[in-house]
Amino acid sequence: MHNGNNMPQTQEILTILGQVCDPEIPVLSIIDLGIIRQVKISDNQIEIIITPTYSGCPAMDAISIDIKLKLIEHGYSQVKITSILSPAWTTDWITETGKRKLKAYGIAPPQYSGSPAKNVECPQCHSQHTKLLSQFGSTACKALYQCNDCKEPFDYFKCH
Repeated sequence: MHNGNNMPQTQEILTILGQVCDPEIPVLSIIDLGIIRQVKISDNQIEIIITPTYSGCPAMDAISIDIKLKLIEHGYSQVKITSILSPAWTTDWITETGKRKLKAYGIAPPQYSGSPAKNVECPQCHSQHTKLLSQFGSTACKALYQCNDCKEPFDYFKCH
């Protein structure tokens, strides 16, 4: 726990932020998701700059609160959260660790944002013989797919 006697280091803050999970996909930390743009430390204040996964994402308010609570829990009481929209968040910012966690959780990770989804791999049986059922999945950032081999439906984290 931070005792307030010396300035925190950026890596220390990032390690703490790695404990804050996305409320819609709790297997992902906000670090895995790639929404932390910058950590600014000055005097006794910490400013966390975040970019929402998409404009109007309902999870961002919960994430901001969770960031503040986690930092307060570690002894940091002067916390400011700043949300920036530009550059826009892209699924390319999800870490490789985050993509592995998504797949293990049963959500097909996004492919690269520059191309349409092709051969989306089933996270259950790993077949690429899948089909899009709906552009709208369990949340706005996911599409619903079904595997033609194991017949299981699954979410695909849409690229953007």
